[in-house]
Amino acid sequence: MYKILISGYYGFNNIGDESVLRAVVENLRARLNDIEITVLSQRPEDTAQKFGVRAVPRMSPWAILREIAHCDMLISGGGSLLQDATSSKSILYYLLLINLALFMRKKVFIYSQGIGPINDEKNRRRTAKALQKVHGIIVRDEGSRALLQEIGLPPEKVIVTADPVLRIERPGLGKGRQILEEEGCGRTEGRPVIGWAVKERDPNSAFAAEVEKCIRWLAQTYNAQCVLIPFHYVEDLNIAVQLADRLQHEDVGCVRKKHLSDEMLSIIGNMDFLVGVRLHSLIYAAVMDVPMLGISYDPKVEAFLHSVEQKSVSTTKDFTLEAFQAAFETAWQERDRLRKTVALRRDALQAKLSTNENLIAAIIDQ
Repeated sequence: MYKILISGYYGFNNIGDESVLRAVVENLRARLNDIEITVLSQRPEDTAQKFGVRAVPRMSPWAILREIAHCDMLISGGGSLLQDATSSKSILYYLLLINLALFMRKKVFIYSQGIGPINDEKNRRRTAKALQKVHGIIVRDEGSRALLQEIGLPPEKVIVTADPVLRIERPGLGKGRQILEEEGCGRTEGRPVIGWAVKERDPNSAFAAEVEKCIRWLAQTYNAQCVLIPFHYVEDLNIAVQLADRLQHEDVGCVRKKHLSDEMLSIIGNMDFLVGVRLHSLIYAAVMDVPMLGISYDPKVEAFLHSVEQKSVSTTKDFTLEAFQAAFETAWQERDRLRKTVALRRDALQAKLSTNENLIAAIIDQ
């Protein structure tokens, strides 16, 4: 039995990262025979139950050393692991795992990661030194490959595919419809339903105020039902509830309970349109054939939108009602064309994703 250890931002109630893990596990099992998968997780019991894997505490030195010593391959990814935009703690943690595995002569594979930003020069050198030695590198966008080339990796060592969540199995719409009704967000005949996946810690920020204006405008101009959907449950629920409460006279709904990835996909599939800040809300919209507008808080959002031939309205820092009005009116009128464009790009990106498992299989055969 070939033992695979997976590291990532797992067990934190972030639906995007949980979707990444689900996609990685499903695709590994579909392609490879006789494997055992172990995941480093913040909540090992929860991860084990959800995904049918072994799971151990991600911050336990003894668990980490034991699992690396007994695995055959460390898979680092997916998600945005090698970055220091918020602090150096994240990138140092993931580089430590990679270096430990290399020291113990294990195979190491970078799985459809989004790399960067890496701002600190020492972190750039550390990343280049570690990744020079790994056995396979696949990134999810051209920006990630460009960054790796910038810090010294040869171009032939890096392959570009896509975010693994694009290949997640598409559920039916019934479950999402039921959840929306139970949450008080059931569809009213004749009104478009527009989902909002907002990332913002401060409910009194300038960005939150502009989002509030936009939702009010949609309700008044398009008679739209807007539904606030928290993707990172712990971080996003507060802003979603606060906005819904402020906009209760506009009949704005809010998904207040925590839901699994297939349920969230089904919820997104019941939207007529999605406005997303969270990266994986936009990826979910692409999977479920829902036209979208993105608001960028990080280069990874811009990179994904570019990969499906879309542009962001703006960043969260310079987002305004006026910018949104212009972008939405055009997108709403052309939503059928936009849906087809995204679907074509999505299908092309999905076809690339098997490169991950094919390369892993080749490494195993070696």
